[in-house]
Formats: sequence, structure tokens, C-alpha cells
Amino acid sequence: MQTSPLVSPFSTLRPVITPLCHFPCLQTLKSQQSHSNGFFLNNCFCSTQKCPHAVKFSIYAEATPCHISNHQICHRFHGDAGLRKCTDVSTLGNLCVDIVLNVPSLPPASVEEKREYMGRLSASKPDMKYWEAGGNCNLAIAAARLGLCCVTLGHVGHEIYGRFLLDVLGDEGITMVGMDGDTELGAENSSFYETLICWVLVDPLQRHGFCSRSDFSKDPAFNWMIKLSRNVELAIRQSKILFCNGYIFDELSPDLIVSAINFASDVGTSIFFDPGPRAKSLSKGLPIEQRALNKFLGMSDVLLLTADEAESLTGVANPVMAGQELIRRGLHTKWVIIKLGSMGSILITKSHIFCAPAFKVDVVDTVGCGDSFSAAIIYGFLNNIPEIHTLLLANAVGGATATGCGAGRHVATLDKVLELLRASNLYEEERLWSELNDGDVDGMEVTVLQKTAINGSRDHLNRISVKKVVADLLPRLENMKERTIAPLS
Repeated sequence: MQTSPLVSPFSTLRPVITPLCHFPCLQTLKSQQSHSNGFFLNNCFCSTQKCPHAVKFSIYAEATPCHISNHQICHRFHGDAGLRKCTDVSTLGNLCVDIVLNVPSLPPASVEEKREYMGRLSASKPDMKYWEAGGNCNLAIAAARLGLCCVTLGHVGHEIYGRFLLDVLGDEGITMVGMDGDTELGAENSSFYETLICWVLVDPLQRHGFCSRSDFSKDPAFNWMIKLSRNVELAIRQSKILFCNGYIFDELSPDLIVSAINFASDVGTSIFFDPGPRAKSLSKGLPIEQRALNKFLGMSDVLLLTADEAESLTGVANPVMAGQELIRRGLHTKWVIIKLGSMGSILITKSHIFCAPAFKVDVVDTVGCGDSFSAAIIYGFLNNIPEIHTLLLANAVGGATATGCGAGRHVATLDKVLELLRASNLYEEERLWSELNDGDVDGMEVTVLQKTAINGSRDHLNRISVKKVVADLLPRLENMKERTIAPLS
């Protein structure tokens, strides 16, 4: 194994290189501190399939090339000169460990009672079998299992939870770049510098409750981060897509979020944004939060929302009309995608509406379904797959995740996605469009999937056979199984 010399302002950490091999053709590198307090997060490592030699690099040194042109980070560069966009998608923030527990009742609504409740949970020190990678790890893992090259940008601490999270990401072939900000300021209160923990609580009726330290503070968890580091800027510059969700507002200041949006736009990185449950509160939040939210809505290339979230942001109840409104408002918006749960999903462009019904599955757990869905949308966007094909694939990936228990390492596998596509057991497509079509589509073209084998169009309504779309998707996905670096079963 060859490595380039490390030139870093963090030289006191003296990283140790450890190659791990999960498949004959896979090398994953981790850099572990010689001290016992965790991992050194300020460098990135090649974890790409069939890399002929593992490459460790610092942005302050010239990396040894691996001669595979499309490998993320594995090519020669010096400073910012000559960088290629070799990373498919980077996620910004929202890295956490989920601790999933069955409880007799969900947390109380009162803030003080909830704080005491979480204190008791923390003191119980749950076994590691209840731990899972959460937040944006869900999307990154699902995307990696679709063969995409993924980087996560965020902060994890040097404690056991941080090491667990890095292990999970490394095992899936995902690179992590640390957003460490002002470490001296963060160290003033060590709890501010720890890995974020989200308690995912499930009652006997399978209802979910969530509890984290963000529930008890008006300030972002990492408000000591005041600017993007050079490492993070480099990672964004190299990425084709920067994915963000609304939970980023729980971690980073609105000013820092806006700086990330502006930087991504300046370097030609597409922005994907899913506001999630924060859509409603952010739209009515502080002026600085509203400005950052509007920046996302204006600068994003792709928006992903539920029907309720779209209504919160536009005041329009009909999902199609709400999507059209978001398209009109956006400066760069190419796609608005509305997730409709068990009904399916729609994709809206400036001139076209695409509708795909959901797959019929035995739902075990819906946690992570939206993240997995988004990963498939990213895959379709990057590979120039037709919109209706992308939408059906996303429904399949989201549906496959729903059949498992929990998210993280339990998100959809490629085998399960292929199984759903081959079966093509869908809800009625006519019901989907008939329930949506109560607004003015302004003469836009509409494409819907149907189970019958008859293709055709009439009065701007195009019907495409599910069988045809599946036949187009299957060869691509089946070939992918030989190339993907993530576990498939």
C-alpha cells in the first residue's frame, strides 16, 4: 500500500492507517488516532471498489493517483487546481446515532418532563444492539447500495458513539469529512462536541416518538461552527450533488447554511433539499431562518417534500398545484417531487407532470423510507434516467425500506428492490391521478404509469406501461450488483 505524505495542521494527532477488506476487491481506509479518544476526521480516504491501492491524502498534500478516473478523490491534485467532480453526492450535516427502544408509552409533551425522561434513558446505557446510524446516514447508505460514490459532511465526536458511526459508514464504503469548526470553542463544553444521539421510541401501538438534546435548546447544536473549513469546501467542490434536509437547522447556524448553499452554487454543485418535518416551523421561524429556507427553495435544483410539507410552504392544498408554485418560485429548480405515501409520488417540471403509484408491500417500519426514496431520485438524476423511470425506482427503493425494521443498515438492499420491480405489484394508477387532478394543469403534459401493456397519449395525458419501464430498469440494476461496494444481503 502506498500513501502520500501527510502535511496537516493537525499533526499532533499522528494518524495510523488501517486497511480493511470486506470483499476481495474492496479496500476501505480508516485513519485512527494513536490516542484512544477516537478517530481523526480531518482527512478523507478512498473506499472505492477495485482501487488498486489505498490512498490516504490531505488537502494540503498531493495525492497519489489510483488511475481510475471516476474514483472520488483518487486522482492527482494540488490545492483546488484541476479537481473533477468525482463524488456523486455529499450530504451536509444531520449525522447521528439512533437508539431504537420499545417503550410502554411515548415521551411526555412537557419540556421539563421530557428532559427528565431523556436523562433516564441516557443513564440506562442501552446495549449496542439497539444502536443504528441515523439522519443523513440513511440516504448515504441507500445511495451507496445503488452504486453511488457518497461523502458525508458533518460532525461526530471522539466517543464510542462517534466510533460506531464511522464504523458503519466505512463498512458501507462511505467517506466522512469532518466539520470540526472551532474545536477550542466547542471544547469549552464537551457535551456540545459529542456525537448527536436521537432516541427513537416505539410504543406498543408502533407509534414513534423522538427525543434528542436539540429539543431543549433554541440554538443550533453546533453553533460554534462559524465557517466552512477548506476540507468541507473541497468536498462540496468535488461533489455533483449536495444534499441537505431541514434538520440541518438543528445543527448549524442559518448564516453557515447560506454560505454552504452559495458555495455549492458558485462551484457548480447541484443542490437537493428535503425540508422534512421542519418545513412548517421554519416557514414561521425567525427572520434569519426564513431567509435561509427561502435560499434553499430558490437555489435548489431538486426539492423533495410530502404533500403536507408542500402545503406548509405554499399554502396550496393540491400537491400538483403546490409543486407548480414551488417551480415558479425557484431560480434553479428543475424538479419538484411530492411524496404521497401509500398512493405513490409525483414529479413536476416546468412543462410536465409524472405520476407513479406506490408498490404494495407489507409495511414493517416507515423510518428511513423518505431518505431511501431520495437516494433513488439522486441516482436517476445523475444517470439521466427518464423521469417516470426514476420515480418508479424511487417508489421501489422506498417501499423496500418499509419492509425492514428501522433505517441505517436496514435500508433497502438492491436484491429487495429488484424483487419489488419484478413483481410490479402496484396500487391503482388511475386512483392516483384522478385524486390529484382537481387543479389547473395549464396544458402541461402528464405521464402516468399503468399496468396494462398499452402505451399511448390523449389530450396531454400519456400512458406508459409499467412492464416497459421495469424492463428498461432491470438490466441496469442487475449489472450494478457486480459493481456495488455495499452489502447487498
